Amino acid sequence: MIRGLSAQQTETLTTINVLASAFSFAGSGFIVLCYLLFKELRKFSFQLVFYLSLSDLLCSFFNILGDPGKGFLCYVQGYATQFFSVASFLWTTTIAFTLHRTVVKHKTDVEELGPIFHLYVWGISLILAIIPSIGNDYGQAGAWCWVQNETVAGKVVRFITFYVPLWGAILFNGVVYFQVIRMLNYATRMAAEMSDRQRQVEVKADVKAMNRWGYYPLILIGSWAFGTINRIHDFVAPHEQLFWLHCLDVGTSALMGLFNSIAYGLNASVRRTLQEKTEQYWPERLYWKRVGFTKLGEVQDSELEELDNDERSFT
Repeated sequence: MIRGLSAQQTETLTTINVLASAFSFAGSGFIVLCYLLFKELRKFSFQLVFYLSLSDLLCSFFNILGDPGKGFLCYVQGYATQFFSVASFLWTTTIAFTLHRTVVKHKTDVEELGPIFHLYVWGISLILAIIPSIGNDYGQAGAWCWVQNETVAGKVVRFITFYVPLWGAILFNGVVYFQVIRMLNYATRMAAEMSDRQRQVEVKADVKAMNRWGYYPLILIGSWAFGTINRIHDFVAPHEQLFWLHCLDVGTSALMGLFNSIAYGLNASVRRTLQEKTEQYWPERLYWKRVGFTKLGEVQDSELEELDNDERSFT
């Protein structure tokens, strides 16, 4: 039970965590399933999205366990959620880095960086998951098991092993997407000055997609802002727990997998593949519904067609 909250309030937080995690599990599982079922999606760009979704899927799975109490299962839940949560936001940095290297640096060697990405994500996640276990800091953290926060040392470990690298990733993603968008805006102006109508059309499609990508750092901010505020408040006023802040903290962080699956996973390639499979197996008697779905898919895909051809569609 969280110190300062009643048993009923703690149980409510556990329920919120389980329900929100179930939505994230479903969303992430859908993206993972699409990658495994459809070979046409197994491009390098979508591989990064796959590993992001896989991390979210496994993190959500252990969150769905709720409050396992004390013992081995509690330790497993704490260790696993720490590992896969860190892995999740680290995979978003690899996606941002890949876009930057492709669009700003004009490099075509991103696929060769795959092994380095895996070493970077899984290696750092493992290190940051091991550190709390050295001081035996995994255990009851209120409504579930994670890094314990009953002591000052436990709170410090939480910040060092999770919140500091998290906000470092948010800052990195924000700077990278800003540079990419600025680069495409510059290309748009150059194309306009040269009266290159075809190039203007291509760049405008890229800019439209990039403007949407610019919102991606907001996913991490929206998912963990309340959690960060709650941790800071816990430092400043440990005996004055705010139940509403705990609810926002638990709900938004547990929904991160769902947010990622929608933003990163449901891109033009996925929608087009689903549309093609639907047209292939949709019963002829429901043709009028299929037509409506096809038109919707065409509208959604048009804005990203150019990027998808270059294997740079992460929207």
